[in-house]
Amino acid sequence: VQLQASGGGLVQAGGSLRLSCAASGRSFSMHALGWFRQAPGKEREFVATIRSDSITNYSDSVKGRFTISRDNAKNTVYLQMSSLKLEDTAEYYCAADPRGLGTNLVYQYMYWGQGTQVTVSS
Repeated sequence: VQLQASGGGLVQAGGSLRLSCAASGRSFSMHALGWFRQAPGKEREFVATIRSDSITNYSDSVKGRFTISRDNAKNTVYLQMSSLKLEDTAEYYCAADPRGLGTNLVYQYMYWGQGTQVTVSS
């Protein structure tokens, strides 16, 4: 599975962005898909995940502001980000777990895309 993330950019605080992650390979619909982020000098952290049954989970820091979704026909997962805050600034990564667990643990995701930078300005 190869993942290609896109959609990052510079946005003012309070604004919105939508990230996309296109996947190649088989069995995409069975994979759990996640978004993680990493700010400079910090560890990579969980943002959101969506399982094959469309059950979602979010970190407390983004709950109510971000929405993860998937389009299996397009092999794509999205992260709609609203009410962005300065602390949301980070490199955002999409990831896939072929076991479909959909956890918040970095090490349980086997496939990773390259990052896309999100910068929130005041």
